[in-house]
Amino acid sequence: MYGTGLAKGLLLTMRHFVESYVDDIRYGFRKYHHSTDNFGIRQGTKTKGVITVQYPDEKVAVPERFRFVPFLIVEDEDHPTRAGKDWCTSCGICAKVCPPQCIWIVRGNDPNTGRPVPEPEAFFIDIDICMNCGYCAEYCPFDAIKMDHDYELASYDRTTHHIHDKERLSKPNSYWRSIAPTRAYEEMLARGSWEHKDAAKEARRGAASARSSAPRPAVEQPAAAVPAKSEATEPAEASATPASPAEGATPWSEDEAKREERRRKALERKARRAAQRGQ
Repeated sequence: MYGTGLAKGLLLTMRHFVESYVDDIRYGFRKYHHSTDNFGIRQGTKTKGVITVQYPDEKVAVPERFRFVPFLIVEDEDHPTRAGKDWCTSCGICAKVCPPQCIWIVRGNDPNTGRPVPEPEAFFIDIDICMNCGYCAEYCPFDAIKMDHDYELASYDRTTHHIHDKERLSKPNSYWRSIAPTRAYEEMLARGSWEHKDAAKEARRGAASARSSAPRPAVEQPAAAVPAKSEATEPAEASATPASPAEGATPWSEDEAKREERRRKALERKARRAAQRGQ
């Protein structure tokens, strides 16, 4: 058993070794030439054998669902109504579901009223603790936090440099659509718009107010023949207005005698039901 597995492993290594040279000869050593098409040749689906990536001059293309340190989505600077506005509402769900508890959020307050506003005043993520699980992005109800593709975060300072603040975490919506176009399109279909939920609500509210404030065209009503009332008939109509309560009138429009009669009948019905239950 052990000898068979060892032999298979050595054969696989030998095959990759041979295919590497065969592939280099087939492409005429273009894979390692600094040209515009070498990356597509070496990282393509038809490449065989062992591949050497000249890092950091060359980097392996990461898949669209690659997860690394989260970042916050803000509106682009050219947005007509919400330029630079945060998608985050500081609800705190990402901090609650974070397994290593590496997210801290400080909710902003209105300087005039002192009441909390739905936007973060401060947002911190300790990337040394973050396990890149993606729970924060998955549970965010506003699609405001996403997983980045930037994995080159090494530094000589672990005390403050690896604690990302809101300024460093904030990136425009166009950046997210550039690194994950398929996922951004799927979220747009689920959300119903490329805009943030609040922006879509404001747009609908503005359209509704514009329609309500627009002047309506006057509609000409056909002139109807109205019989003139004589002064003799007006007192008769006025006297007929305070008529006696009609059938089905409300109790507060009846006099005391009728209310007492209604109460007595209700007590009799209650007594009969009690007697029937006792039998």
